Amino acid sequence: MLRNILTGIALSSVVLLSSCGPKNHGEDENVFKYNEMGDVTSMDPAAARSLENIWIDNQVYNGLVEIDSTLKIRPCIAKSWEISKNGTEYTFHLRNDVYFQDDSIFPGGKGRKVNAGDFVHSFFRLFDARVSDATTLLGDVDRNFPGTFQGFSAPNDSTFTIYLKKPFAPFMNILSMKYFSVVAIEAVDKYGQDYGEHPVGTGPFKLKRWAHGQKLVLTRNANYFEKDAQGNQLPYLDGVVVSFIKDMETSFLEFVDGNYDMVSGIAAINPKEVFTSNGELRKEFKDKIYMQRIPFIKTDYLGFMIDSTRLHDKVPTTIKAIRQAINYTINRDELVRYLRYNVGIPATNGFVPPFLPGNKNSKVEGYTYNPDKTNALLAKAGFPNGKGLPEISIFIPDDFSPIAQAIQAQLQRAGMKVNIQRERPAVLAECVVSGQCYFFKKSWVGDYPDAENFLALFYSKNFSPEGVNYFHYSDPKFDSLYEHAIQEPNDSIRNSEYKTMDEMIIEAAPVVPLYYDEAIHLVNKHISGLPIDPRNYLDLRRAKKVLVE
Repeated sequence: MLRNILTGIALSSVVLLSSCGPKNHGEDENVFKYNEMGDVTSMDPAAARSLENIWIDNQVYNGLVEIDSTLKIRPCIAKSWEISKNGTEYTFHLRNDVYFQDDSIFPGGKGRKVNAGDFVHSFFRLFDARVSDATTLLGDVDRNFPGTFQGFSAPNDSTFTIYLKKPFAPFMNILSMKYFSVVAIEAVDKYGQDYGEHPVGTGPFKLKRWAHGQKLVLTRNANYFEKDAQGNQLPYLDGVVVSFIKDMETSFLEFVDGNYDMVSGIAAINPKEVFTSNGELRKEFKDKIYMQRIPFIKTDYLGFMIDSTRLHDKVPTTIKAIRQAINYTINRDELVRYLRYNVGIPATNGFVPPFLPGNKNSKVEGYTYNPDKTNALLAKAGFPNGKGLPEISIFIPDDFSPIAQAIQAQLQRAGMKVNIQRERPAVLAECVVSGQCYFFKKSWVGDYPDAENFLALFYSKNFSPEGVNYFHYSDPKFDSLYEHAIQEPNDSIRNSEYKTMDEMIIEAAPVVPLYYDEAIHLVNKHISGLPIDPRNYLDLRRAKKVLVE
């Protein structure tokens, strides 16, 4: 039924677009519209934990630096910088043409110029766990460094320096995260804990109105500092409108009907109706929309709690040979091809996505489907052909059921009895953090494009529940390599150490990497200039909309 509806809409798409001119004329004709199936909870960059919040914050705020589509650091408000030889002092030289958005908090409602002191205030508030999700990211800042304010200094209006206790090689990548945006301290002082409802940044758009769960409207910042190559001021759009329809089919039909300019991710579409079997866009949509696709810094995986002291009962997955056997039993190519319509890359390398900088030419050899190795490992563990192996439970979120059932069938063909335990996301998260789920489905989205962000999950000092090592994997050699690598300024040496650590994880098998995800955007053809990057950020600075007469 849905296919008939979609096909009918798609075939009439040209008519719909050409007839929507009068409907689009008015104040929102040059506005980018999209639907958010999740929730925007705050517009305070200190709370930029979710992708939903990050997408909005990326329109409203800027930081010292940013990351381009090739995952390289480039200037933003900081026009240049130096890092001391010992790797502990980062000095940034700021542009002098960046202003906060006009707002009533300023005299006469006119936004003032940004200065280095604003970064001191903005970064200092990230230490406060009441408002900040970034407290752990500042763990290496030397808050006791002489002559500084909590490890930050602003000797003049255009110079900002950060002092670290010890070198941390990925630090510039961390500073590209939206947490480290500059905010107007006047707005923070006025609104306090409610600042996330009254944002004042420097970005290309500013908040006009926000009805939670219904609509969020941004309008063009006429004083934005960036220009295009021809000297035209950015952004080109007059505004952004975000809707919050939770039903996927309704949202997608609105998109096909031309009421939204983009949908993102396979969770926002029915891939069976939109993609061919090889992951291409179906022909009935190609006249109206185009697809953007790029590897996403995200690994979907099955994890094991391998610390038997944390479990009430003995479970077979604490045995390394069983975990390795499971890795060789799962056919990742089939999962991606048939259940994800070729969206994603089978994770046959390491846990770290192979397309991260430093990994592209030095890939880790991971697990591939190999029944012979499965049988040999089961026999080595004392369970030939699975005989005598206790039942294994996989704890999953509801939306993972189709893939979990395929994995269950693959494991059972190898003689392993498998039970699927479906849980609500919040319940599953608590189960994993507390160590009660011994075999579970999770994913890890890289906050920044450095392998350290993925390998930190296996550092023994990050044991859950305080940290993100949900597996309680512990190896002194791994820890030593990790601690050396994050202080190593030489990229080649650091990447070699990263590779060794990733190989150690594959051998110990505390995880089953399933697939490296891909960012997918479906975009109406009247939108141009919309980039896509491996972090899946939304960047509307250079987006243009062809207005239909």
